[in-house]
Amino acid sequence: MLIADNLVCEYFTNPIGLDVRRPRLSWQVGASHRGARQTAFRILASSGPAGAEGRSLDVLWDTGKVTSDTMLHVPYDGPALQPGQRCSWRVRVWDENDVASAWSDVAFWEMGLLDSSNWQADWITPDWDEDINEAQPAPLLRRSFSSNGDLVAARIYATSLGLYELWLNGQRVGDAVLTPGWTSYHHRLQYQTYDVTGLIRAGENALGALLGDGWYRGYLGSSRNRNIYGERLALLLQLHLTYADGRVEIVNSDPAWRATTGPILMSDIYNGETYDARLEMQGWNDAGFDDSDWCGVRQLDHDKRIVIAQEGPLVRRQEEIEPACVLHSPNGEIILDFGQ
Repeated sequence: MLIADNLVCEYFTNPIGLDVRRPRLSWQVGASHRGARQTAFRILASSGPAGAEGRSLDVLWDTGKVTSDTMLHVPYDGPALQPGQRCSWRVRVWDENDVASAWSDVAFWEMGLLDSSNWQADWITPDWDEDINEAQPAPLLRRSFSSNGDLVAARIYATSLGLYELWLNGQRVGDAVLTPGWTSYHHRLQYQTYDVTGLIRAGENALGALLGDGWYRGYLGSSRNRNIYGERLALLLQLHLTYADGRVEIVNSDPAWRATTGPILMSDIYNGETYDARLEMQGWNDAGFDDSDWCGVRQLDHDKRIVIAQEGPLVRRQEEIEPACVLHSPNGEIILDFGQ
């Protein structure tokens, strides 16, 4: 007998934040006997968790039995999908003797923001002037907000001009680095989607963001030029809070945010980083922090039509290297030798 498993959607396992309007579904087939092969399949997709034997009270799409050995890139062909919509799906297959498998385990995909009209957020940048010809300190941005009600889901959709890292109530959001990645920024800019349901507190909350030059405006290429794609760092962020009673609250990047600089005095892909630990601010990205002496932010006019969902795997930390030895130079500098 066959079994369908390893279900993926657009190459991802249970992805969130897709903007492909007809996501492609794929699976693998295992067998308990030699010479087995798939001769047909049936996909069942619903707008909620699938029930017993793959059935659901809200079926979006049922292919029926399709005579085919394909198990790659079967496009969804049900009703049009909406921003933020989650779809559960499973598959069963038939073997060369027309014996049907059991239903696979349930997988899911979740749509993101599908076009520029779904972005209510503004591009925001710190409200100060900079010397665009020199590396600048990395901006810190924060915003407080309240969550009131029985929360069932929370999603952050975010991107930046430059690089960004996010925090929610003092906790790092996600484990990716160098987001939003390097693309042809004049033509496309990826956004990332994060499930932050478990980080939201009842009552006061706080979002924090750190921006960096990255490839966007840092030194780049053999000519060592800066500002290849732009001159101002900026954040675009939308937090959707969904409650049990059906309410959806949206917290945006908007003029309510505050900005300052912190311990990162210079950060560059090629030139490295200058970090002054004396400038650290404990709790800057948590609720209750006093940001009254921080600057405001201002809106930045930048095209949202180029913003697209994440298309490939995120960059993540793979290894942590400890110093092989610690050296002291004659003038008192501490040198960390990593042995590489």
